[in-house]
Amino acid sequence: MESEEQVAGNLADNISVLRKSRGLTQAQIAKTAGIPRPTWANVESGSANPTLQVLLKISGALQVSLEELLAARRPSAKLYRRSELPNRTRGKVSIQMLLPEPLVGLDMERLVLPAGAGMKGVPHTPGTREYLTCEQGSIQLSESGEIWRLEAGDVVVFRGDQNHGYRNPGKGVAIAYSVIALAPPSG
Repeated sequence: MESEEQVAGNLADNISVLRKSRGLTQAQIAKTAGIPRPTWANVESGSANPTLQVLLKISGALQVSLEELLAARRPSAKLYRRSELPNRTRGKVSIQMLLPEPLVGLDMERLVLPAGAGMKGVPHTPGTREYLTCEQGSIQLSESGEIWRLEAGDVVVFRGDQNHGYRNPGKGVAIAYSVIALAPPSG
């Protein structure tokens, strides 16, 4: 358990970082919170022992929870090395997940298709949309009886709840990115 000094330090650091990240002065955010600027300054410096009412006003003005105000600060970014990202293969196609943390309703994948390689896509929940972009080479998407040929930089948007498949009709490696916006299950 953290000491009172540690929690006060966390509070001061978090308030300062959150305020500055929003590009606001102490006077601007204090006005938004409905507290005097000197009160804000004292809390942000760590020299105040604010009431619950003041903390609630501060958390409301910064649009964060009380827990986030009081918790030890976490880094704002985390680097994931390629080797840490989930990777699988389907036939000759390599699929690398690009979201290391689950995001409800969203998947992003990097597809590497050797020359002539292809794979069948799996239909998703009804209402799902897929966004396929070709980064390198050429990708052929078959979807609901239609054939779409994408060259580098092209994007096709289609219903991901239909039968579909990907193929590299070229002589070199093709790389594509798929963003899948999953529709929530009905029920």
